[in-house]
Amino acid sequence: MRHARAEALDQLEPLLSELRQLPGMKEAARGVFYRRGRAFLHFHEDAAGLFADLRADGAPAFERFDVTAEAGRAALLSAARLGL
Repeated sequence: MRHARAEALDQLEPLLSELRQLPGMKEAARGVFYRRGRAFLHFHEDAAGLFADLRADGAPAFERFDVTAEAGRAALLSAARLGL
């Protein structure tokens, strides 16, 4: 599974726009977000679809979300708002 390329991120642009509006989010590179100075969220792609890895505040590891469909994007956005 590789980091999402520009073409994949283009599909997620509405989601990325919403993420950019969240308090404390810093986008280091397109689709790579930091919060409170720590890696928080980034995207991957493979043959199975598009995925996001989100690390909650204080958590040692990332949690993976399938963001291929709208339901997964909504779940990711909700988790990002809560800091998971």
